Amino acid sequence: MTPFQVRVSDEDLADLRLRVAGTRWPEGETVDDWSQGVPLAYARDLADYWAQSYDWRSVETRLNAIPQFVTMVDGVDIHFLHARSPHPNALPLLLTHGWPGSVLEFLDLIEPLTNPPNPADAFHVVVPSMPGFGFSGKPFAPGWKVERIAQAWGMLMQQLGYKYYGAHGGDLGSFVSAHLGHIDPTHVAGIHITMVFADAPPPEEQVQLTERDYAGLAYMKSFQQTESGYSAIMSTKPQTLGYGLTDSPVGQMAWIAEKFWTWTDHPGDLEKVISRDQLLDTVTLYWLTATAASAGRLYWESHYKVPNVRVEVPTACLLFPKDARMPRAWCERRFTDLRRWTDATTGGHFPALEQPGYLVDDLRAFFGQVRR
Repeated sequence: MTPFQVRVSDEDLADLRLRVAGTRWPEGETVDDWSQGVPLAYARDLADYWAQSYDWRSVETRLNAIPQFVTMVDGVDIHFLHARSPHPNALPLLLTHGWPGSVLEFLDLIEPLTNPPNPADAFHVVVPSMPGFGFSGKPFAPGWKVERIAQAWGMLMQQLGYKYYGAHGGDLGSFVSAHLGHIDPTHVAGIHITMVFADAPPPEEQVQLTERDYAGLAYMKSFQQTESGYSAIMSTKPQTLGYGLTDSPVGQMAWIAEKFWTWTDHPGDLEKVISRDQLLDTVTLYWLTATAASAGRLYWESHYKVPNVRVEVPTACLLFPKDARMPRAWCERRFTDLRRWTDATTGGHFPALEQPGYLVDDLRAFFGQVRR
C-alpha cells in the first residue's frame, strides 16, 4: 500500500488548453432544446471557460488534502481515499461511484461524515476509484464486471483491517454495493443505495403499486426510449468510442456534460444545482487519465448482465425523482431486510453533488441502526 498524491504535469494541462482551442466544431442543432444532444452554444461557452478560466490545480489541492493510497487488489492497482475519523468508534464506510462519476463527487461528504457534531454519527471513509476509472489501474483482460469489483472491495477493506463496515453507492456503485452485501454479509453492516433494481414479481403474485411507483416506471420507460443511447454504445463498442473521446477533450466534455444536464434535477439551468467547475472537475479527470474507453468498458462487462441477487443485510434505499426507481414492493422481494425507504422530493442522479446534506443525514440515520 503506497501513499499517493495527484500532480498533473504543466505540459498535460497546456496540451489540454491547446486542444480545446483548436476544436473543429460541428454545425449547430436544428432544434431549440437538448433533444439532439448538447447545444452548440452551451458547448462553446463551457469549452471557452475550460480553456481560459478553469483551475485544475485547485482540484489537486483538495484531493491531496485527503490521505490517498494505491494498493494492488486482485492484480489491479486501486487508488482510494482513506479519511479516518478522529472518533475511535467510527463505523468504516465504503463509498462507490458510478459512471460518469469518480471519487471527486464525494469530497464534500468527507468532513461531515468523519467529524460530525455527534461523535456517534462518525465514519471512517474509504472511497476507491473503480478499475479503469480515475487513478486506478486499467484492466487489460476481460472479467472486471460488477461482481468482481464487489469482491475486490471486500479484499480492500480486509487490507485496511476493517471487519465490519457499511457500503454506499449510486449508479453502478449501487450494483457493486448490493453485490457486496450479497457475498459478504458477515462483514457488511448494511448497504445504502440510491439506484435500486429488482425483478418484477411473476404475474400470479399481485402487488399494489403506488402513484410514485407508476411515475418511477414511466420515467424508466421514457429513459430507455430517449436517453439510453450512450449505454448501447458503451455496452457494445466502448473501444471504438474511446478513440474519439480520448483524442478530443471537447468530445469527452460533451459526452459527460449531456449526462449531468439530463440526469440532474434542475430548473433548466444545471449551474443552479451543480457548478460548471464541479462538472469540469469530472470531465478533466476523465481527460487527464485517458479513461474514456476503460471506464466505458464496465458497461460492456456488466450492462444488463448483473443478476438481481438476494440481499439479506440491512438495506436503505434513498430515491430521487430524477433517477431510476423501481416499486418498493418489488425491491422488498430482493432486499429482505429493507430497513429504510426514503422518497426525496427533489434531486437526481448525483446526490453527493446535488443534495450532499440530505445524503449525509440519510446515511447517519440508516447506519445509526446497525452500528455496534
